[in-house]
Amino acid sequence: MTGREPAGETGRTPSSRSRYGLDGLNFLMADVRDGLGPYLSVYLRGDRHWTPGTIGVAMAASSIAAAASQIPAGLLVDSLRVKRALVAGSGLLIATACLLIVRFPSLPVVVAAQIMLGSASAVIPPALAALSLGIVGRRLLPGRISRNESFNHGGNFVAAGLAGGLGQYVGYDWIFYLVCLFAVASAVVVRLIDPREIDHELARGGEQPREEAGDAPLPFRDLLRRRDLLVFLASVVLFHFGNAAMLPLAGQMLAQRHPGTDAISLSACIIAAQLVMVGVAWAVGRAMHAGYGRKSIFLVALAVLPVRGILFSLIDFPVGVVAIQLLDGVAAGIFGVIAVIIAADLMRGTGRFNLAQGLVALCVGAGAGLSNLLAGFVVQDFGYSAGFLTLAAIALGALAFFLALMPETRPREEAETASATPAGAAA
Repeated sequence: MTGREPAGETGRTPSSRSRYGLDGLNFLMADVRDGLGPYLSVYLRGDRHWTPGTIGVAMAASSIAAAASQIPAGLLVDSLRVKRALVAGSGLLIATACLLIVRFPSLPVVVAAQIMLGSASAVIPPALAALSLGIVGRRLLPGRISRNESFNHGGNFVAAGLAGGLGQYVGYDWIFYLVCLFAVASAVVVRLIDPREIDHELARGGEQPREEAGDAPLPFRDLLRRRDLLVFLASVVLFHFGNAAMLPLAGQMLAQRHPGTDAISLSACIIAAQLVMVGVAWAVGRAMHAGYGRKSIFLVALAVLPVRGILFSLIDFPVGVVAIQLLDGVAAGIFGVIAVIIAADLMRGTGRFNLAQGLVALCVGAGAGLSNLLAGFVVQDFGYSAGFLTLAAIALGALAFFLALMPETRPREEAETASATPAGAAA
């Protein structure tokens, strides 16, 4: 047997080099895996003078491609052992798409580049999660995912600041080059991870390490018969159904009632929420180490959503909206960590951990789409307060659904040994 034993399963920890490699990847990929986000629409409208309908086609291409790629991406990460190359290659594919958009901004090229971007972005989250599980093992995964999310939100904060400065003072073209720079840096940083420290059987959720594993992954049809997984996936849909449209609605409300303040207020909302998420991601890791179950932690995130919706229905001034958006930092910060951990718990021994990550991402997209669709029609007919209260009611239903039907997933042996392991020791 060559290389190191699976970290976290034998008590041996991964090297500092591999840990720093994971830190760097999560920081740099925060900007790369989300591509251009809202900056693309601003660039196409302001610099290239595209019509709103044409911009909508370009934006939809990435979303549709990402949704269609989630399950294949999970299966790909589960099947292949070249996970470092998957991360680097996906990042470089996104960089290529950004260069195509900025150099050849015609509709066919932009749509094709957006499809590339959406497909590649679907690979990065499960690949990072698989590397984390394969390097540190199940026992230390909660601390590692907490650390991943802290670096991810820190990267989002830095990227948002840099993108805003570049777009304001240099030109929107440079935002595309910024993504390319982060992607190339990610391809370099991934080489810090020692491939001998990655247990690929554990990385896909297998029960036994390395050559000892002989069982094939659980068939997909059997996976979808598992009640606990289906309840969790339904909870993910409901979480985002009640949450996703709140910030866009708040931006529209500010644009209508306080013209000229919407852009800067939305930027402040995003940056403030990312700062909160850094602390929340760290706190979730500490809470799990202290003995709190996954279910109780996720319930906190679900409980925040109806409160946020009710407050948005009552407050419409910029400073108040930014303050309320801090609650999104709490909810989203918890979700980013705990969803990966619950998926790892549920997929233990199935060999389908990364497929489950794809299913979760697909449910996130479905919930967000339903949220924006329903909220838009409610606001159109009944006003913004009704829209926020509708989302709050859905969020309250999500809380009740998860509380009543979702079992606790924390493994018994983790509860027994949590106090014996220093928090984040091998993270």
